Amino acid sequence: MSRDLPSLNALRAFEATARLNGVSQAAKELNVTHGAISRQLKSLEAELGTALFVKEGRGLKLTDAGMLLREAAGEAFARLQSACAELKRRTGEAPFVLGCPGSLLVRWFIPRLDRLNRELPELRLQLSTGEGDLDPRRPGLDASLLFAEPPWPADMRVHELAVERIGPVLSPRYGGFGALSRAAPEALLGEALLYPESRPQAWPAWAASQGLAPDALAYGAGFEHLYYLLEAALAGLGVAIAPQQLVADDLAAGRLVAPWGFAETPARLALWVPARLADRRAERLAEWLRKEL
Repeated sequence: MSRDLPSLNALRAFEATARLNGVSQAAKELNVTHGAISRQLKSLEAELGTALFVKEGRGLKLTDAGMLLREAAGEAFARLQSACAELKRRTGEAPFVLGCPGSLLVRWFIPRLDRLNRELPELRLQLSTGEGDLDPRRPGLDASLLFAEPPWPADMRVHELAVERIGPVLSPRYGGFGALSRAAPEALLGEALLYPESRPQAWPAWAASQGLAPDALAYGAGFEHLYYLLEAALAGLGVAIAPQQLVADDLAAGRLVAPWGFAETPARLALWVPARLADRRAERLAEWLRKEL
């Protein structure tokens, strides 16, 4: 059977190029030169007798044959990676890799990381961060910590940890803090609100929970990531909106205040574990997170 397969290195070069949508990106991931990837791709196309990519502008586009091979190669390498990780787990040598959005990592997880390492030393936690759509099925992850709404997918074991609650926050450094912090929620209709571009529904959902017309809201600066949004609020640039868990430490220290409280959303902060991975460390991590929250 092995004689019927092309070179493993060529297949790895193809899979990385197809997944990352570029030869340069694949070369960087595989720690080889741009020319080495190009040669592997040409060799693979010659052996298969068909083109896998065509040039499109300054980039590459998969052919029909390329799309077929991308699906098969992606699945095969993901299964190999998963199997190797499982074997390492059985020997106790592998760290527990947790995916976590950057904002949640910086504002909630890192301040508690030392305590986690002391209380769960066997976890050997390794953090992998991302923003936006952090796919909990990404190869190499043992679990992901995410805010998301049910229903939960059948191929994931989801440990619900806490209800998400969102609300407006502002700093005592904000110019209008004195009057605004004592005003009713309606006063926010006259503010240029800071908002997260990754979650445009946050302000309208909160307004609706307060009986305010979402269309009456006015917006100021938008921020790509929640972390930047909250840094702007801490600097006194305006009123932001955020999950309670991510501002709890700032509220306790008086760096931010939440005059109008927090409203529950349908989302939950949850630990997502692929159902195929039977790792007791995930159970212990979920228990620890639930206690901390």
